[in-house]
Amino acid sequence: MLKKNRILATVAVALATATVACNPNPKVGQDGNSVSATSGVTVMACDESFQHIMEQEINVYEYQYPNASILARYLPEQQCIDSLLHTNNTKLAVTSRPLTSSEMRYLELRKRQPRSKMVAVDAIAIIANKDNPINEISTSDLGKILSGEITEWKWVEPDNKSGDIDIIFDYNGSSTVRYMTDSIMDGRPFGKNVFAQNSNAKVVQTVSERKGALGIIGVSWISSDLKGVEMSTAELSDASQKNDTTNLGFTPDIKVLAVAGKGQFPGEGKKPYQAYIFDGSYPLYRPIYLTVTGYKNATQSGFFTFVTGFAGQKLIQLTGVLPAAMHPRIVNVD
Repeated sequence: MLKKNRILATVAVALATATVACNPNPKVGQDGNSVSATSGVTVMACDESFQHIMEQEINVYEYQYPNASILARYLPEQQCIDSLLHTNNTKLAVTSRPLTSSEMRYLELRKRQPRSKMVAVDAIAIIANKDNPINEISTSDLGKILSGEITEWKWVEPDNKSGDIDIIFDYNGSSTVRYMTDSIMDGRPFGKNVFAQNSNAKVVQTVSERKGALGIIGVSWISSDLKGVEMSTAELSDASQKNDTTNLGFTPDIKVLAVAGKGQFPGEGKKPYQAYIFDGSYPLYRPIYLTVTGYKNATQSGFFTFVTGFAGQKLIQLTGVLPAAMHPRIVNVD
């Protein structure tokens, strides 16, 4: 289960800001930096698409280091970047793109000491209702559906009687929307059959309830492993120390489609398993970057080191996303 909802996170951030300003805690400096990499309070702005991944990281980090607290704000990607650039209280940002050279320079000129690293590769999963007979879709047809050129399932498969196609995204202006715009749309606008649900969980719910729906979502939200949901924090902490391999599947509530990219024939499409993300045969993927500012002995730097290290990368693997520092092998895929 998600440990903190958005309202609690917002309240916590406000309290953290007041705490930093008053500085009653000797472990936190006047500039918001902790004197220890494993204790103190810091604030992170995280792309909403990666909430499930990063809350798992936070839960285990705080379990292992009880004196540390990572207060996360889950926002649209550009708001995360703006918060890091223009709010001294925000020390970390999780985004699907690296900061530009001008953005890095902006932070450097203000003595913020920015450092950034790719921590994972996320797949964009295409999901359909379980009663929809479709099993594979091409990126070409996907672009036509998104643009409104194709509006009914029978134009994708002649015998498909699932009716009108409704495209279901997470948020207006999300990094997932931006990815599909940049990678699939080729400059075309979205059609009138595209809807935002303002929640990744609602994307899954809507697709599971509506036969004609086609959902577009980060793979961590539909991994049936979902070990962060089924494991206690103590079990997750233990699992993060083990060098084993998991058999990944997907939630049974929906159907995950194979996707055929350019140059692939029908039947050659792949589902978003880690191995297919790694070798590039699954065509819809994007990086995840973690950017940190401040001193290397500060709380935010401790969390940065944790996420980029073995334990943090193992936790990423458990979500179905490809960790940047681990090579997958695949077992028992459908």
